[in-house]
Amino acid sequence: MYKALYRKYRPMTFDDVVSQPHITTTLRNQLINNKTAHAYLFTGSRGTGKTTCARILAKALNCQHPVDGNPCLECEICRDADASALADIIEIDAASNNGVNDIRDLRDGAVYTAERCKYKVYIIDEVHMLSKDAFNALLKIMEEPPPHVKFILATTEVHKVLPTILSRCQRYDFRRILPADITERLLYVAEKEQINLDREAAELIAKTADGGMRDALSLLDQCVAFSDNVTLDIVSNAAGIAGREPVFDIIEAVADNNAAKAVEVIDKLYNMSKDMQKLCEELISQFRNIMLAKAVPENIDLLVCMPNELDRIKTLADKLTLDEIMSKLEILQSCNERVAKVSAKRVEMEMSLLKLCSVKPAQTAAAVSPELLAKIDMLERKLAEQPVQQNTRQSSRPQYVPQQQNEAADLTAIQSVQLFDEPRWQDVLEKFAEICPSVKGALSGSYAKKGGGYMFIATTNSFFIDLLRNKEHVAKLREAIYLVTGEKLAIKAKYVGDRNSAQNDKLAGVLSRAQENNIPVEQQS
Repeated sequence: MYKALYRKYRPMTFDDVVSQPHITTTLRNQLINNKTAHAYLFTGSRGTGKTTCARILAKALNCQHPVDGNPCLECEICRDADASALADIIEIDAASNNGVNDIRDLRDGAVYTAERCKYKVYIIDEVHMLSKDAFNALLKIMEEPPPHVKFILATTEVHKVLPTILSRCQRYDFRRILPADITERLLYVAEKEQINLDREAAELIAKTADGGMRDALSLLDQCVAFSDNVTLDIVSNAAGIAGREPVFDIIEAVADNNAAKAVEVIDKLYNMSKDMQKLCEELISQFRNIMLAKAVPENIDLLVCMPNELDRIKTLADKLTLDEIMSKLEILQSCNERVAKVSAKRVEMEMSLLKLCSVKPAQTAAAVSPELLAKIDMLERKLAEQPVQQNTRQSSRPQYVPQQQNEAADLTAIQSVQLFDEPRWQDVLEKFAEICPSVKGALSGSYAKKGGGYMFIATTNSFFIDLLRNKEHVAKLREAIYLVTGEKLAIKAKYVGDRNSAQNDKLAGVLSRAQENNIPVEQQS
C-alpha cells in the first residue's frame, strides 16, 4: 500500500528533525540526565515537527536501550510505538475530543500505572481546541500528576491555551523551517525515491511551503503524480501558482505604470486557471523582497527568493521609491483580504492592478523648490527679529490659571500652522499623557510651534480636534504646556489631514505672520 511521502519520511529520532536544534538538543540532554519534566507544550506553525517530536520524546522516555537521548528504534517498545500498537502512549486529537467528558476519561485512566512502559504518555494534539470546562478538568491532573504520567501538548494557536495550563508546562516554540533546509530535505527524499527533481523546482516547492516540511513533501508528492521528472513548470502547475516570469512581468508593468500589459498577463493566467488569491500572495511576497532590497540593501539574507531572482529584484528596487513600494504593498494587502471573500476574484485583481499602475508617490517636503525654501527661511529670520511686537501680543492674552475650567481652544480655520517643530512638543505630549492618561491615544500625529502667545498645533488625528472641544481637556493641555515651557500660552489647532499636504501651506503661514508684523515680503535680507 502506497504511503504518502510526508508519512514515509517522518523523522524517527531527534537527529532526523530539521531546523529545530534548539529544541532537540534540550530534549536529548534532559533524557540523558534523567531530568525530564512532567508536562511539555510544543507550539509553532503547521508542519514544523511538533507532533513528530512529541512521538519521538514519548518513545525515548520508554525506550529500553536509548542512544544519546534518542530512541534505539530496535527494541520492542520502539517498534510497537512506531506501529501505533503501544497502549501506554495515548494520542488524543483535541479537535474532535474536546469535551469535559473526554478529559474526565483521561484523568480516570491516568491513575493506573503503565502496562509495559516506564511512563504513560499522553500526547494531546491541537490542545487549544479544548473547551473551557475541559481545560479546567485537565488542570488538576497536570498540576499534580502521578509519577508515571507525562503530558505532551501540541498547538498552533498557543494564545488560546489557558495561562494556568501554560504555567504548568515547559514551553518549546518551533520555528518555521528554513527554505534552504527544506530544499536539501526534498533533494534527499527525491534521491531515495529515485525522482528526478531539479534544484530550482525544489527551491520553488520550499518557498511555496512557507516553512512547513509537511506541505513541501505533500506538494512534491503531487508533482510526482504528474511526472517523475519534476521541473519548475510542473511545480507551478501542480501548486496553481503563476510562476516566476508572469509575476515579474506584472511587477515590471506596474513599475512602468503599464496597466494594459499588467491586465493582459492577468488575463492569460486566469485562462490557465491560476489561483488569483495565490497570485496576489506571490505579488505581496515579491514586493516585500523589493521593499527590503530598497530599504536594507546590505542585508539580502532577509529576502525570501530564489538566487536567480535577486538581480531582477534589485533592478525593480532601483526603479521605484520606497514610498511607492509601500503604497503598492498596502493596495495588495487590501486586495488579498478582499479576494478571499468575493466570487469575482479576477475583477478584484484587475481593479487592484489598475490602482497599482496609477498610484503616485506622496508629495514630500523635498519636492519644494530651493527658491521657495530660501524665501521661507528669509521670512522666518525676519519674524524672529520682532520680539517687542510678539511680547506685546502675548501680554494682551489672558493668563493661564490651572483651576479655571472656562478655557477653550481656538479651533477656527487658522490660515496655516507652521510646521517647523517645537523642540519640546513631545515633552508636552508626554506630560499631557501623565495628567490626562485617558486621551493618550489621541496625541499621535501632532506637531506644533509656539509664538505670539500661542501654541499652534497641527494634527493628522481628527480625534485630537474633538478632544480640544472639551474645556477640561484644554485646561489640562495648557497646564502641560506651562509645566514644560514655563509659559502660559493660548492654543490654536488645526486638522491638516496629513503632514505632507500641510507642508504645502507653510509658505502661506509665514506670509501671513509677516504681514501681521508689517515685514515687506519682497525685502531681501
